[in-house]
Amino acid sequence: MDANPDEPYGAAVVADGFGLKGPRGWAFRGVGFEAAPGTLVAIEGPSGSGRTCLLLALTGRMKTHEGHADVGGLRLPRRMAAVRRIAALGPVPGVSDLDPALTVAEHLRERALLQRRFDGSLKALLRPPGERAATARARIDEALTAAGLDVDALPKGDRTSVRDLERLEALRLSVALALIGRPRLLALDDTDLKLSDADRAEAWDLLRSVAASGITVLAVCSEAPEGAVRVSTAATATTATAPAPATTTKTKTDTTATDAPATETTAAETTATETTATDGAEAEATEDDTTATKTEKGDAGALA
Repeated sequence: MDANPDEPYGAAVVADGFGLKGPRGWAFRGVGFEAAPGTLVAIEGPSGSGRTCLLLALTGRMKTHEGHADVGGLRLPRRMAAVRRIAALGPVPGVSDLDPALTVAEHLRERALLQRRFDGSLKALLRPPGERAATARARIDEALTAAGLDVDALPKGDRTSVRDLERLEALRLSVALALIGRPRLLALDDTDLKLSDADRAEAWDLLRSVAASGITVLAVCSEAPEGAVRVSTAATATTATAPAPATTTKTKTDTTATDAPATETTAAETTATETTATDGAEAEATEDDTTATKTEKGDAGALA
């Protein structure tokens, strides 16, 4: 059955042997899981274990080097651009940060403007200004309701600056901004960071409700909540100082002096391969971030 384009619907996510290699080794490797549409997926693990890299890779923001993943039927890494069109980022430090100088209303208007400009159909762009404004207002109200953000309860209403928001309020605003585009996949980083036990419970209740509405949710956290599909990066990351093939060879040949040059050659070739493999991923991620930053800052200036 075809999905209604006016209704949110989730994207199934399937990963098999998914891996991304960075300058210092594997950020994550061998990740495999399946999640049906409308599932809450918790990506857990200690800091530095590749959680954020996995999140960005599954949303088409970083290019992987091993295995594959299917998001809404779109194969990664081959169809990264298509995945980006159906996946929205909530709070991801360094990628989709809120601007502390802007108010809640300014953030919402800016996102609605970007949504209409870049994702709207030609027919929608040709509608009368009053109709377009009413549609944007309806989307904003819908997103705020889904995110559980009561703007009237904020200290200065929608004129409250982001810097004056509590951590949970800022999280709700980020989720609302992402939901304005009615994505099939919502991704969040550091979901439970700096939250009290009560706020953490509220945050997970929020994400469960978003998933219950049909949108697939990927959330990075330190500890997965009950009922979520758990994906751990704790045991997947390896470092360049001890790649598996080089370690095995060196252990077997340490007692033979004539085999030492071969071991050194293997390490040099491994380093060269790592450098070449990561240049493309870093360049693409940098280009996407730069473009997104220029667009958001330009529209924020126009709104101001």
